[in-house]
Amino acid sequence: MIAIVNYGVGNLFSLESSFNAIGQQVKVTSNPEDLKNSDKIILPGVGAFGDAADKLFASGLAEPLITEARNGKPILGICLGMQLLFTKSYEFGEHDGLDLIPGSVRDIREVIPSGLKVPQMGWNALHITQDGGIFADTHEGEHVYFVHSYSVRCESQYITATTNYGADLTASVQSGNVFGVQFHPEKSGNAGLNILRAFCEVKS
Repeated sequence: MIAIVNYGVGNLFSLESSFNAIGQQVKVTSNPEDLKNSDKIILPGVGAFGDAADKLFASGLAEPLITEARNGKPILGICLGMQLLFTKSYEFGEHDGLDLIPGSVRDIREVIPSGLKVPQMGWNALHITQDGGIFADTHEGEHVYFVHSYSVRCESQYITATTNYGADLTASVQSGNVFGVQFHPEKSGNAGLNILRAFCEVKS
């Protein structure tokens, strides 16, 4: 069973529907025991980092999520959920994340040309920097759907794909059993379903 963490922030219905479409049993839950009993965990998220982090820690789900990740259970953070996997964010102040992957979250306007619209919203191509994993069935240059104003800065060893929006931005990451995607696979058609399917096949 795949647990989708419900802490009041996230596109839960679309995610649940996407997993159902690939024949996977999922449970949207705010119960820490479900995280413990699951085979894999999805951490969704939309909105501002600070508010989401506050809700995640207040829900009592942050600590069991960290524990399961450190025990080797596959975790996938999506969009803001990916950003929460990191040490810190500088979105409207300074906020602590789960610190499962070292790095920070910063405004994309620090690196992209000033004429580009923020947020980056729409379809953009993936440049895959590490094959396999959640990209086992994904081809270089496939397009996925992004909506974000902030992006992750971390060491290149953790970056598995980038996307170019006037500058190279982190599109996906992996540290052992912990995965993250900045884009929305549940809104990315067949390419997104292939990524979710590949995550389901990741071994603990």
